Amino acid sequence: FDLIILDLMMPKIDGLQACMKIREFSNVPVIMLTARGEDADKIIGFECGADDYITKPFLPLELVARVKAQLRRYKRYNRPEAENEKDIIIHSGLVLNIKTHECTLNEKPLSLTPTEFSILQILCQNIGNVVSAEELFHRIWKDEYFSKSNNTITVHIRHLREKMDDSFEKPKYIKTVWGCGYKIEK
Repeated sequence: FDLIILDLMMPKIDGLQACMKIREFSNVPVIMLTARGEDADKIIGFECGADDYITKPFLPLELVARVKAQLRRYKRYNRPEAENEKDIIIHSGLVLNIKTHECTLNEKPLSLTPTEFSILQILCQNIGNVVSAEELFHRIWKDEYFSKSNNTITVHIRHLREKMDDSFEKPKYIKTVWGCGYKIEK
């Protein structure tokens, strides 16, 4: 679970006991949503491990905002230590983990070759900027040999687009800037 919303008054086990049991094995965000609004109830809820406490009646949009805030906080501060900002690139549903060489698009894993991964990494590290095919070639293969007739990068870009279900005519991710190179829009 990414987040749990608990009521205090539930059958079989109350929300406080459930929250304490959850805290024995997880630090997933817990929001108490209950009709019990006394200060003492709130304090007990927080002491049992709740991250937030909302009383009924409540505004649905406020609940949504609090859920988003808890998820944002949880995801930011509960990453594995090995994963820092430089190791993970996130953009428009695309997530690249540089250390593990894993890539997902809209939470679905993409099976990329090392070259495809490198091209995507370079483009994502330069979001909004055009990267020429020549620059991609030099950065990936560390080789000075590149000619305008070399289609190596073009072929890899085509394979990347196929794996990402991205069309050449109306690309959502990798755009061709004719005569210049490729880019991923901001």
